[in-house]
Amino acid sequence: MAKYSFIVPVYNTSKYLKKCLDSLIKQTFKDFEIIIVNDGSTDNSLDIISKYEKKYDNIMVITQKNAGLSMARNNGVKKASGKYLLFIDSDDYVEKDLLKELDKKIEDSELLRFQVITEDEQGNNIKIFEEESFNEMKGYDAFKIISNYHFVEPAWCYVYKTEYYLNNKFSFKKGVYHEDFGLVPYIIYKSMKVKSINYPGYHYITRDGSIMNNSDYSKTVKKAFDMLEQYKTLRLFSKNIGKKNNYDDYYLSYISNCTIVKARELKGKERKAYVQELKKINAFNGVLVNTRLRRMKKMLMKFNLNLYLKVVK
Repeated sequence: MAKYSFIVPVYNTSKYLKKCLDSLIKQTFKDFEIIIVNDGSTDNSLDIISKYEKKYDNIMVITQKNAGLSMARNNGVKKASGKYLLFIDSDDYVEKDLLKELDKKIEDSELLRFQVITEDEQGNNIKIFEEESFNEMKGYDAFKIISNYHFVEPAWCYVYKTEYYLNNKFSFKKGVYHEDFGLVPYIIYKSMKVKSINYPGYHYITRDGSIMNNSDYSKTVKKAFDMLEQYKTLRLFSKNIGKKNNYDDYYLSYISNCTIVKARELKGKERKAYVQELKKINAFNGVLVNTRLRRMKKMLMKFNLNLYLKVVK
């Protein structure tokens, strides 16, 4: 049994795959396994994966018909033996000391967050996120800090305690975009032991043609409405956990803001339909108004969302 399990879904990423897998194999902390899920690749990704599997004893390969990122991750988790899980996208890579640094801080946390470096395909840094670290706290408290920085927490900037993950039967929803948004906030919210460190260990590569950077407008529309549907589910989760607590509003505000600003990517009749749905489900009501600035933003958001999206970043 390994201490850490890397879950690596692969679909037609042969151009980036070796760099990704090498960054995992070369970890300075050696107690880990790599679960590679080949999601029906049609390029030579499987050939590359097979060579790594033959060379290294700590690599397991699962091959499935193309079912999407969510199912690839879910199936990878089923085979993982590690005490902790990490999700790695196969067109990204990690620092060689990632596990070494995480292991210094993980202790008995259910979730440990670390930082991300965004870069282009040529290896140029676009942004190094330097967000506030915090000591172990309850998940709903953590949103008070997390919500200050950016929207949509990706699955790959967290380490998950496997026992916690499996006991709660977490899984990514099949057939949707923004599957991270549909699950990760709930995983955070429900946890009693979340902490964050300021170590930038993950390199997120922005590339043309990726799921999140595809120029096909029909996919942009689907991403937005998929996010909207998952928001409805996330909002219900908070009611199932128990009594409202002091920081529950930060969770609700976080998921509401994520969904509202997604309208920025739409245009014309699609944006109109999206905004109508936001109003129908009272998404604006979830936004915090505990400061004067937030009250002003919410007023503008409710009465002229188009202007809000233009002037508020």
